[in-house]
Amino acid sequence: MPKPNPNPVTPYRDSDASKKEQVAKMFNNISGTYDFLNHFLSLGIDVIWRKMAIRELLSLKPKHILDVATGTGDFAFESIKILKPEKITGVDISEGMLAIAREKIQKRNLQDVFEVSLGDSEKLLFDDNTFDAVTVAYGVRNFENLEKGLADMLRVLKPGGKVVILEFSKPKVFPVKQAYNFYFKYVTPSIGKLFSKDASAYSYLPESVAAFPDGKQFTDLLNKIGYQNTKLRPLAFGICSIYTGTK
Repeated sequence: MPKPNPNPVTPYRDSDASKKEQVAKMFNNISGTYDFLNHFLSLGIDVIWRKMAIRELLSLKPKHILDVATGTGDFAFESIKILKPEKITGVDISEGMLAIAREKIQKRNLQDVFEVSLGDSEKLLFDDNTFDAVTVAYGVRNFENLEKGLADMLRVLKPGGKVVILEFSKPKVFPVKQAYNFYFKYVTPSIGKLFSKDASAYSYLPESVAAFPDGKQFTDLLNKIGYQNTKLRPLAFGICSIYTGTK
């Protein structure tokens, strides 16, 4: 049985609430400005990274995709455009983020293809072997129990199905590492504080990335849980990484 992280990085240091509860609260607080700040802080590059991650599934042609930590739905909408699946199911622990996703679904008239619901990545309410593919964009570092969440994603994946995880990582090359650390530690929280009503969220971001077991550590974890053919693809000198594995 996977053990919980004994010292998880959380958004609100003075809170006794669990990491899960704090993350839900944080995303509820920033849901209104999340999309704008995401694109603004990444200089729009996050859109390119999403497309690159989704193209990892092109040869599989998945009909039913589960998008974990779907947020406001951007990754799923891009998947619909590129992969044209029959169905995408999105789950997230933040009702605030899902409310925005639902508005977008209505506006784009995609109710028949994309549905979202409140859900916990560690207790996915789906049968074993349900989905052709499982995707997560910038969500796994927010899991309270990383191993448990990844194991449950494997459980609901069909045999032969594929997981694609897009997540921030830590660049190691000079001067990218230094510039990235400065931007993440000082610029991101300052801009977040300016535009968002929850400054803690944008201080939590660099802290959660710093604590995340990225690169080979993460593929080793996927292997340990039972994923096969795991691969790591660093993007932009390792600022971000795409991880893939199959069942």
